[in-house]
Amino acid sequence: MYFAALLARTEDGWEASDTELDDVETLSDLTDLAREAGADDDTVIVFIEQEDAWFGILRIEGEEDPRIYVSDGAAAARSSYGEILTRELLGDDGDDDADELLALDLDGTEDGEPAHHEDDEEETGVAADAVPAAPVGDRLILADLGLSEADLLALDSDVLAEIADALGAAEVLETVR
Repeated sequence: MYFAALLARTEDGWEASDTELDDVETLSDLTDLAREAGADDDTVIVFIEQEDAWFGILRIEGEEDPRIYVSDGAAAARSSYGEILTRELLGDDGDDDADELLALDLDGTEDGEPAHHEDDEEETGVAADAVPAAPVGDRLILADLGLSEADLLALDSDVLAEIADALGAAEVLETVR
């Protein structure tokens, strides 16, 4: 079971709404959903969680490309909405940028060598064993809003509440939970 919420920062502060993901099939669909929740250049945070197995954050600011963070790439890649996020982060097979991201995230260094076997590819085009069972994406996604990289990586329970509290949006989030 999934829980999804949108937090939009407006002139009057944060506004929260829960959201249905039934019509979301691509990252573009998710990005459009987020942009509809905000006005012009508002910051919009989309939070998706699957039963404490993983959570993902998508951050939209105006027309800029979305920023993405996923708490556990391997767990997310096995779910429909998580797969949307991890596919964007890890790219298709043979993508040099995906190999660089995996090398950075597997062991925390640039020297890591991702395992990559074409026989193990899933429908996403990303080798099944190449998706790290670790955080992937932009670890600084909320740093300028009050949640540091270290705090983000340390989250393990009631994640959305902790994120909302760090952003100063805990009260508005409670209205949609």
